[in-house]
Amino acid sequence: MPMPGDRSRPAPAAAPKDIEWRLPRHARSVGRARTLLREQATSWKIPEEVTETAVLLLSELMTNAYRHAKVSPGREIWARCALDDDRVRVWVTDASDTLPTPRNASPDDEAGRGLALVAALADDWGATPQEHGIGKTVWFEVRLS
Repeated sequence: MPMPGDRSRPAPAAAPKDIEWRLPRHARSVGRARTLLREQATSWKIPEEVTETAVLLLSELMTNAYRHAKVSPGREIWARCALDDDRVRVWVTDASDTLPTPRNASPDDEAGRGLALVAALADDWGATPQEHGIGKTVWFEVRLS
C-alpha cells in the first residue's frame, strides 16, 4: 500500500501479446498492415528473420483479401497477430465466403504464387469460414526458432 506522499508509480503492464488491426479494403492497407506488424514485432523482440517472413506472408494474405474478396464497398479487412512462447500467429479476415485455393502458376504468370509462398514459408497455415456471420479467416504461423 502506498504511503502518503509516495510518488512511486505501479510498474507498467506488459505489452499485449495479441493485437488486432481493422483496415479499409484498399490497396494502401497492405502496406499499412506490413508496417504495423513490423512495429509490433520489434516491440515484442521477435527475431528479424521471423519478422521478415511474417511480414511477407501477411502482405500476401492482405493482398488476396483486397484483390479477391468480392464484397460490397466499405467492408474492412481485419488482421490479427499473436505471440506465443514459440511462434507468431497471424490471421486475416475478410467478408468473402470464398475460401482460397492455391494455384499452379506457370513461369509466365505474373500472379498466383501467394498461397504457394505461404505454404512454403509458414510452419502451418489454413483457411476457415467464419463460424458466426459472413466471411473467412486465412491464417499462418511461424516458429520463433
